[in-house]
Amino acid sequence: MSDLLTQLPALLGVLVGTLGTILATSLADRARWRRSQSVRWDERRLDAYVDYAHALKESHAVALRLTADHRPGSRSHPIDREEGLVRLAEADARRTIVWENLLLLGDEPTVAAAANWRDAIWQVERLARGIVEPPSDVAGMLTRVDEARDGYYRAARRSLGVRAGSVEQSATLRQALVDRSTATPEVPAN
Repeated sequence: MSDLLTQLPALLGVLVGTLGTILATSLADRARWRRSQSVRWDERRLDAYVDYAHALKESHAVALRLTADHRPGSRSHPIDREEGLVRLAEADARRTIVWENLLLLGDEPTVAAAANWRDAIWQVERLARGIVEPPSDVAGMLTRVDEARDGYYRAARRSLGVRAGSVEQSATLRQALVDRSTATPEVPAN
């Protein structure tokens, strides 16, 4: 019995060490799993954000081509109306599908910014489809699209933890619109 009592502290030490090792290993595995899941969802969130931006840009590009005649100084290549409407419908279907991924994976500010950008593009699409008459300020309508896009990218970058400064384009694009509207057309030399 005295042998057992003398060895009891050593046995308790082994038991405590074993339990400590199991606990530490379990906590480390759990933390590694959480990090792995976080990286996995961040990658999927990035894909959802990029896919949605591509879908909106596709819709916007087709709508711009369909509305080229309503925008003096436009550099968009006009497109046949029937072909353009078909392409707009296809782009709209793709946008609807990727919207669901954005709703599933995006955070609230990014989803709200995406909806704002989508709504701004819808105004251009309504003009392209002939649902509304051209507004007196088509340039203002396009500026709202550019500003909404900037808002989407700000929110998406914040959601993803990207801290590399501003990528806003609306001011540059607005200036390009002003420059195009005030430029005098070149007269070809004979």
